[in-house]
Amino acid sequence: MGSGAIISVLQALEEDIIKCMKCGNCQAVCPLYAETRSEPAVARGKVRLAGAVLKGEVEYTQRLAEHFDLCLTCMACVANCPCGVRVNEIVMAARAVVAEKIGLSMPKRAAVAGLSRPALLDAGIRAASLTQGLLFKTGERGMLPRFPIGLEMRRVVPRLPGYSLKEILKEGYSVPAPVKRVAFFAGCVTCYVYTGVGRAVVDVLLGHGVEVVFPKEQHCCGAPVLLAGDRKTAAAMARSQVEIFSAVGADAVVTVCGTCGESFRHYYPQLLDGGKDLQRAKLLAERTFDITEFLTDVAPLKKDLLGPLEETFTYHEPCHLGRGLGVYEQPVRLLAAVPGAEYAPLKQPGRCCGGAGFFGLKHYDLSLKVLQTKLRDIATTGAHQVVTGCGSCRIHLDDGLARHRMPHQVLHTVEMLARSMREVSRGWGY
Repeated sequence: MGSGAIISVLQALEEDIIKCMKCGNCQAVCPLYAETRSEPAVARGKVRLAGAVLKGEVEYTQRLAEHFDLCLTCMACVANCPCGVRVNEIVMAARAVVAEKIGLSMPKRAAVAGLSRPALLDAGIRAASLTQGLLFKTGERGMLPRFPIGLEMRRVVPRLPGYSLKEILKEGYSVPAPVKRVAFFAGCVTCYVYTGVGRAVVDVLLGHGVEVVFPKEQHCCGAPVLLAGDRKTAAAMARSQVEIFSAVGADAVVTVCGTCGESFRHYYPQLLDGGKDLQRAKLLAERTFDITEFLTDVAPLKKDLLGPLEETFTYHEPCHLGRGLGVYEQPVRLLAAVPGAEYAPLKQPGRCCGGAGFFGLKHYDLSLKVLQTKLRDIATTGAHQVVTGCGSCRIHLDDGLARHRMPHQVLHTVEMLARSMREVSRGWGY
């Protein structure tokens, strides 16, 4: 994908750029503008800057790259734009153009190199797991850096498990007379950090008579690479995933992260130009479901399998699950079906938590300011559990809750369902 192809992606969005009326509706909902009061941080500022890039009116500099980096891609502006301007796509396209001209920053290049090479990522995570005791000290709610190793010293990070999900799960799990056959895409955070989410997926699906295939060749979905601005590498990763999951022959692809699901459903067809790859990507997109969608719309949850779970929970809606995939009500409907569980809703369940992958690493203090609003909202609910459907959100929420000594435990939606399934066997062989 050459520079001409990269700029054409932004050119294809020229009509959206022109449609922006600069009305300021985006200001009212932008979490970054609420904290910075800076026009470049808000959608209309970035749209105007993207228009200048398209016309060749600005110089390609690191400063320009930083303006486009200052975005959570939370899509709150998109959801509230009266003209339907696809701001998130404009920002992603502009990042790709700037990256093509001046290259990625060193941290982004390192991240892209790791995420796009599965063997390197596997080895790196294994090494990190073995040495984490040297680099981090154990805190009450997680690990704290001993030295400045590229992370904010105050940051609380989850302890890495001894084994990745690829080492824990088998490639396939059968059940008698399966109602469906699904391919499970775990994503990086579930594969390497919260492996219990992957176990819960297998438990819940098998308990509902669904056959599960777990392709061991799977790797990062490519969304972090695409969001960083490396569209060429993201396209190569998309092509690889389409090859892997098309070969499985499953009825559906099930994901446990909104961003991963968005990759399969939206990004892959956009990244693959044509021919067989594009056709297969479109077929996969049609068969891709978040686990909560699958358990409501495809293979409905069997409520008679659920046992009592006396918990008061609240639900944080990840941006890319809600506004990205349109999955709003399904998670809460599933959790509300658990006997004894009491739902204490947030005032703003869909407000971004501020994590946003690379953003939370580079702009940690600003991401914490965004998180403060979410933490205050959580504190007013009286809930004991915070349930969400995104591993990246979970890492950021865990960090903020630990730093503020808030007692709440964060779970994935499917983990809470697995806890309540009283008749599910745990002997699936992992």
